[in-house]
Amino acid sequence: MMRTPRIATLAGAALLVISAGPLPAADGLKLDNETARINYSLGYQIGGDFKRQGVEMDAAAVVKGIEDALSGAEPLMPPQEMTATLRELKHKVVEEQRTRQRNAELQYVAEGKKFMEQNAAKPGVKTTASGLQYTIIEAGTGKQPKATDEVTVNYRGTLTNGNEFDSSYQRGEPATFRLDGVIKGWTEGLQLVKEGGKIQLVIPPELAYGNRGPLAHRTLVFDVELISVNGGKQAATTQGEKARDK
Repeated sequence: MMRTPRIATLAGAALLVISAGPLPAADGLKLDNETARINYSLGYQIGGDFKRQGVEMDAAAVVKGIEDALSGAEPLMPPQEMTATLRELKHKVVEEQRTRQRNAELQYVAEGKKFMEQNAAKPGVKTTASGLQYTIIEAGTGKQPKATDEVTVNYRGTLTNGNEFDSSYQRGEPATFRLDGVIKGWTEGLQLVKEGGKIQLVIPPELAYGNRGPLAHRTLVFDVELISVNGGKQAATTQGEKARDK
């Protein structure tokens, strides 16, 4: 998801610097009082934010602007020109972020297609009509869920580069949900394995999160263990009965 440029936030931080009091000279700067620590911390944050956004900074010009504001001196630029300059900067940052985002999206899609092409050639991998790839690791012997069933699973989700982004194992407890309430790749894929079985799903973006959220345009890999079908409701009932018996 594209971050909104923090021009307004940075301007607010600069005002905090001004209100915190006069800036000490850079030579021999000592951070032995609250004002100095506030000034330095905000200055470091502003510099870091601009650097991350790719905005070129002239530290001397920044300091001069703050000094003139502190002293009430006549600004070196008319206020209207400063406003227009900052507006132009914001537009530039927005466009550059959009370009980077578009390039990243194209890269994600290309990486996903390449991964799925290579994965399709592996033994045991099957591809459905929708484009979902799956491998049955353990077939299981219990019930086979329908889309309207509630299931309880343990799972691990990774990107195509192997980086983990979600895991019920890490949380220390399985997840319970209705199959028709999750992404399409899960709804379809978990109907292909039986209770007690394990399956690996390779889900293209159109069956995952599409163009929404932090996993937009990503091909995702899930290793899923189907613990039970409709087991979540039964477990909750059992736990409630135990609590009432105490």
